[in-house]
Amino acid sequence: MLKPDGKASSSGINNGYAQYFTFTFTSDIDISAQRRTIMAKSKKTAKLSCSNSESKTPTVSDKTILNTNYIVTEQAESINEFVSKMPNSSDRLREYGYDNAIAPTAGYTVAQKSSEFTASTCSEKIGTAKTGSLAPLGSNATISSLNRVRVDATDQSLTTNHGVKVSDNQNSLKVGLRGPSLLEDFILREKITHFDHERIPERVVHARGSAAHGYFEAYDSISKYTIAAPFAEKGKKTPVFVRFSTVAGERGSKDTARDARGFAVKFYTEEGNWDLVGNNIPVFFIQDAMKFPDLVHAVKPEPHHGMPQAASAHDTFWDFVSLMPESTHMLMWIMSDRAIPRSYRMMQGFGVHTFRLINDQNQSVFCKFHWKPLLGTHSLVWDEAVKISGVDPDFHRRDLWEAIESGESPEWELGLQIFSEAQAESFTFDVLDSTKLIPEELVPLIPVGRMVLNRNPDNFFAETEQVAFCTAHIIPGIDFSNDPLLAGRIHSYIDTQITRLGGPNFHEIPINSALGHVQNNQRDGMHRQALHRGRVAYEPNSLAGGCPFQAGTAGFVSFPEAFSADKMRGKPEKFSEHYAQATLFYNSQTAIEQAHIASAFRFELSKVEVLAIRDRMLSSLVNVSEELAAEVAKGLGMEVPEAMPKAFIELSQPEVSISPSLSLTALPGECGIRSRQIAILIEDGVEQASLAELYNALIEAGAVVHFVGSRVGMFEGVNGEKIVANKSMENSPSVLFDALMLSDGIKSVQALASNVDTMAFVKDAFRHGKTILAIGAAKQLLEMAGIATVNNSDHGILMTTSDELGEMTSEIIDAIAAHRHLSRESEFVK
Repeated sequence: MLKPDGKASSSGINNGYAQYFTFTFTSDIDISAQRRTIMAKSKKTAKLSCSNSESKTPTVSDKTILNTNYIVTEQAESINEFVSKMPNSSDRLREYGYDNAIAPTAGYTVAQKSSEFTASTCSEKIGTAKTGSLAPLGSNATISSLNRVRVDATDQSLTTNHGVKVSDNQNSLKVGLRGPSLLEDFILREKITHFDHERIPERVVHARGSAAHGYFEAYDSISKYTIAAPFAEKGKKTPVFVRFSTVAGERGSKDTARDARGFAVKFYTEEGNWDLVGNNIPVFFIQDAMKFPDLVHAVKPEPHHGMPQAASAHDTFWDFVSLMPESTHMLMWIMSDRAIPRSYRMMQGFGVHTFRLINDQNQSVFCKFHWKPLLGTHSLVWDEAVKISGVDPDFHRRDLWEAIESGESPEWELGLQIFSEAQAESFTFDVLDSTKLIPEELVPLIPVGRMVLNRNPDNFFAETEQVAFCTAHIIPGIDFSNDPLLAGRIHSYIDTQITRLGGPNFHEIPINSALGHVQNNQRDGMHRQALHRGRVAYEPNSLAGGCPFQAGTAGFVSFPEAFSADKMRGKPEKFSEHYAQATLFYNSQTAIEQAHIASAFRFELSKVEVLAIRDRMLSSLVNVSEELAAEVAKGLGMEVPEAMPKAFIELSQPEVSISPSLSLTALPGECGIRSRQIAILIEDGVEQASLAELYNALIEAGAVVHFVGSRVGMFEGVNGEKIVANKSMENSPSVLFDALMLSDGIKSVQALASNVDTMAFVKDAFRHGKTILAIGAAKQLLEMAGIATVNNSDHGILMTTSDELGEMTSEIIDAIAAHRHLSRESEFVK
């Protein structure tokens, strides 16, 4: 609560989290200066949040064992030592017979030297006002922060859900040792019943997701525009929980499907929870929520046979969108590389809709929200995405989890496009149309803060699966616009959570509960947790002294927008222009990106069995780009049809024809090769000195280096050194790595050359545009793969000798930092 002087009182707020609640409001807005200060401090003290500042970099010397992923390895060795102390079923012999049946023995336990041995995540020590810190050992503190629901069973007996100690968890209750099981076995019944009901309905869309905890830090106050709590003052930190997801697939589908990605952020503010529920694409398929059920029904597996899963390459989807020209702009994004990101950590996020910001004078401006990743925007190529889905369908989930576990906290900058209603009226497009974006050339981004994700969930189901995001969850200082798609989402999200999470009290599930006080007269309903004092559940009242009372202007107040119009169903005329921004997006892509868009359309439409649907979609693409339509038609063996008639043609020329920021290449990133996954192929006979030099240079720059062999395990260097391969070409093909290093050593190269997996590994790395380094004799492997053996750093092909490796270190790192060398595809882009 706030005192009259604007300072926070300690009432209801855990003093340990006071750093997250500062309420001194200021009207000064020097965003750029404060941003530079905070970012500079961040880079200096936390290595741009891209590194673990407490970790030490291992070095490698001759005659030593090389081990990759040292942080994970050290932890694994400690856990292995701890687990090995548990006997192999030594007490199982006592589970049988009459004596055990009437006097079961206590379970065997092992004392812990460290709480980390049984932790869900190495990052659990990192806390916010929402997450708290470690779960107290041997406690169940469910009776503020998530500490109240964290449970640890150290030194505790097994019990039922109702606290009865379980004497025997191995056998059901029977008549004698060989007689029938008894219905009175309430312990068995409770255990089986709970197991039978452990699954809840999955989300209709965004079912496949991954999430993490962190915080948002404001660069400075933007009270000139809004009283929203996260932006109240410089340096203020607000706890957040962020969930990334695919849209179309089911909960068990693959991560690398071609699809839009959800980017939902829950801000836990002292004014209540604010959910910014967006996507990695700034526009959507439809303009009005009335069409949302139709869209989802069309893109989901076809109902007669339930195929395809997590894919849009089928008749019903393309039948729908080819009859809905308003979908064309979103289709361009979905067919671009935006729809197959390299990582959740490397994709943008957008609020999609236009929102209002409201200040303390009740003045309003319009706003759009943009998240920009510090690692830059990078993608997979289609062939790579397809192969990854077979090797590791959890690719994005694993990437996010392992990065945070290793201290590589991903970071995004929040930028706002702020504009007046007068500006909005002057645009050739309607800002209430969710199929349109506002080019940054018209309304530049104002950077207002950064978001850092630094802690993984303790439990996937309790947090990631049960978190409930709702566009209706806003706070004072933020309000809705009249976007007709947003209006439907305001209702739909709450409605679906009631079904998924068992009733109207889903806000009491710990991951969803607010940090500030919750006081109202709502009662009962399934799974109610709160125990309210007294007999009053209504307002006004006198029996409770009028409490809880309405807050007046201290609470949420909707912006008083005036209306004078007829009630009707319809759309404004500006909504009828469907192609200008689709053309803008296509023209803003590089030649390689345009080629990928054409290829994606060809693939998708080739899966469409009804030729009339293909023809209709091509006729729509003619309105975007005749060149694009021709490229797609060529791959389908079809003639380019006449352009689809436009709904409305008497509109002004668009303000912007090319917007460079719409290309993925506009955000290369600021973290170099931090967290990049590097594969070094090895075999017996590898030249260890240059290998050690390369290894040290890469990990010093922040990369994650993996020695990959024909098998996992120990290999021997040319002089008898020991090198451990933690991955093999069989279990970890090149699609899982960002770059490939081929080490020197004649014997090693000869062994690799005789392995059929090696050529597939090298060719795929080349095909997918990844940096390849060949040291000394490894040049032979490039020749065998048909790759030109001439140094070409522009195309990411590098060669050197063991003696000269050190001179090329910076060139190697720069090439890897480019992420992908798509210039290799230029011969196919004419």
